[in-house]
Amino acid sequence: MTALTIIVEFETHDGREEEFIALIREHARKTLEEEPGCLRFEVIKPIERNGTPIPNKVMVNELYANEAAVTAHENNPRLPKVRAANAPLLKSSRPILAQSLSAKAAEGMTPQELNASNDD
Repeated sequence: MTALTIIVEFETHDGREEEFIALIREHARKTLEEEPGCLRFEVIKPIERNGTPIPNKVMVNELYANEAAVTAHENNPRLPKVRAANAPLLKSSRPILAQSLSAKAAEGMTPQELNASNDD
């Protein structure tokens, strides 16, 4: 079983970042509740090296147990509504699909088990 990661870089329109963050955090929460194959769904705020938040930039980092879990996520009936609600808030989004190389992730750790102490 190969775990898959989806990372998406979003750029919001000026003044729309907080609204987008609220929507994407709710989407992340519901995805973790509804989809057993979703092992992690983090909403991340990029920062400069000095800790200054980068305006209008938001990322998500999702981990899925396998290809079937990604397909289930892509077919979640909520997704078209989420995309429609987000569309006017976003300048751009750049999704990246990647294969997880972490042996622990491939074994299917739960979100509660994922933390810095698990880093190899």
